[in-house]
Amino acid sequence: MPSPFPGMNPYLEQPAFWSSFHTRLMVAIADDLAPDLRPNYYVEVETRTYRDQEGSENEEDELLIGIPDAAVLAANTSEQPGDSPSLETRTVLTQNQPQSITLPMPVVLKERYLAVREVGSEAVITVIEVLSPMNKRRGQGRTAYERKRGRVLGSLSHLIEIDLLRGNAPMPMTGQGQTTDYRIVVSRSDQRPKADLYGFNLPEVIPSFPLPLKLEDKEPIVDLQAIVQGVYDRGSYDFRIDYHQPVPPPKLSEANQKWVDDLLASIRGV
Repeated sequence: MPSPFPGMNPYLEQPAFWSSFHTRLMVAIADDLAPDLRPNYYVEVETRTYRDQEGSENEEDELLIGIPDAAVLAANTSEQPGDSPSLETRTVLTQNQPQSITLPMPVVLKERYLAVREVGSEAVITVIEVLSPMNKRRGQGRTAYERKRGRVLGSLSHLIEIDLLRGNAPMPMTGQGQTTDYRIVVSRSDQRPKADLYGFNLPEVIPSFPLPLKLEDKEPIVDLQAIVQGVYDRGSYDFRIDYHQPVPPPKLSEANQKWVDDLLASIRGV
């Protein structure tokens, strides 16, 4: 069964599904683009790594490593044969028992993104980012991403930034007018600081957008809606999502809540 939502399915934003959906989506985008990029370009799934000590949804589970109970060393009370017990050896020495504690530990985070590279020169022509919750939450994850984003924007590489998460503040930009639920930014290196923003809301279809390459090459069109629908089907999310449950946070507006309730009424049997 296809997704009941015409655009982004907000149930995929919950932690139980997002990680696998995010991974599948990136591979699906790469596979969809590959035929149009040959033979001059190819698209690769690449990884950046950094350490983080804050910003997880469950910091105690993800960011703190429990220290096991320390072993208490017994005092050496052995005696040589024939020795007379002295006052020192007759005295039982005691020490305070150690407490089990927990220390904050850095977590090594790996995030994947897509890089369109030119065959032969290996130059990165376009970077494609699909934002994760760690990118958007306040903390070192967002700081690391914004730093990397700044490096791309200061380079000759184009940037596509796909934000399919309603939660947390959008990435910095000006002139966008009314904030939408979701965003796709297409930043061509030769037009910066100007960029194209494809903003859309929950009831709307995900817009298609061009993939910028070198000026002399035709730009393929990315049909992200079809790609997301394909991931939904192959991931069997229609069987895994319980649509009787409320939409995961953040809370919907009153208008969007009514729209969702009407949309899912037949599935919920109301």
